[in-house]
Amino acid sequence: MSDTQHPLTPSHLPPYFAGADGSDQLFTVMVIFVLVVILLLGVAYFTLHALPERMAHKSNSAQLQLISILVMQALFTHNNLFWVVAIVIAAFRPPDLVSPLNSIAQSLQNLVNRER
Repeated sequence: MSDTQHPLTPSHLPPYFAGADGSDQLFTVMVIFVLVVILLLGVAYFTLHALPERMAHKSNSAQLQLISILVMQALFTHNNLFWVVAIVIAAFRPPDLVSPLNSIAQSLQNLVNRER
C-alpha cells in the first residue's frame, strides 16, 4: 500500500482506527477481552456444575457415587433434571433408620440374656 493518504482524509484520526501499518488496537483488545470472558464463563459453569459433588464430599454423604453419576449425566446430556436431583440428594441427609433398629435389637438381646 502507498503511504499517501486520500486527499479527503482528515488530518487527525481517532486512536482506535487502524493505523497505516494495518494494526488495530481496539480489535486486539476486544479479541483478548472476549477470550477472557469466554474462559471465565467456562470456569464459572464448571464450578457451578460441580457444586453437588463438593457438597457430598464435605458432608461425607453415603450417596457420593450416585451424586457423581447424576452430575456426570447432567454434564454430558445437558439435562438439568439430573443436576437438580443430584443437588437435592446432596443437600438433604436421609433419615438414619439403622441405628434405632440396632438399638432395638441390642435391647432385645439384653432381655434374652437376663432371662437365662
